[in-house]
Amino acid sequence: MLRRLVLVAAAAVSLATMPAARAQEGATVFAAASLTDALRALGQEWASRGHPAPRFSFAASSALARQIEQGAPADLFMSADEPWMDYVEQRNLIVNATRESPIGNALVLVAPANAARAVAVERGTDLLILLGPNGRIATGDPAHVPVGRYAQAALTWMGQWDAISPRLARADNVRAALLLVERGEAPFGIVYATDAAASPGVRVAGTFPAGSHPPITYPFALTRRAEGNAQARALLAFLAGPEAVPIWQRFGFALAR
Repeated sequence: MLRRLVLVAAAAVSLATMPAARAQEGATVFAAASLTDALRALGQEWASRGHPAPRFSFAASSALARQIEQGAPADLFMSADEPWMDYVEQRNLIVNATRESPIGNALVLVAPANAARAVAVERGTDLLILLGPNGRIATGDPAHVPVGRYAQAALTWMGQWDAISPRLARADNVRAALLLVERGEAPFGIVYATDAAASPGVRVAGTFPAGSHPPITYPFALTRRAEGNAQARALLAFLAGPEAVPIWQRFGFALAR
């Protein structure tokens, strides 16, 4: 009997301390791969202010959205495009009122740093000639990776999609596409301007006009599982608020407001 009472008391103490323990944990953030460097810096800044350090999981927005759908323990979701945030919103997996898109990006054509040359990114430019007989353009897979979708739109605008589509090196995320160009495995890549700026192994050969593709915006939102998590809400407010702006801008992101 005494042993049973001790076990019950221990369980009660454990349950009572669970909210406090959770409050001491950093929020888990599922974020698009292109946000890696900026978010790591922002996470350090957040922790330096006395908050628990956030935990990050970086991947393609599509992969993260599907993981959240399957029950992965994300507190915040930060997508590289609106459609994948729409995907989780339609499945009631985020707190809709918290959704906002505070930052944006640009789309660029990159080449290996030791072989970079300027390319006129405009209608009529023949990219096949630039690629040569065997060259490929690395970018995210347009079937599910946001940067690939933007690339498809831009190449369609150029009148090049039908010709270039069979010559794409379709990567799982933008950082994987960037790596193919850094290694010289692809003579060109289509990535975000911020990723190009972060890599000494590539140079920007040209910038796609803003009107050649849908606006590149990054929606942030609190997930349903974190609806009552004050720490996660505070982190979201920081990341989407004015205090984070200098760091976003340092890494090349534009304000979408």
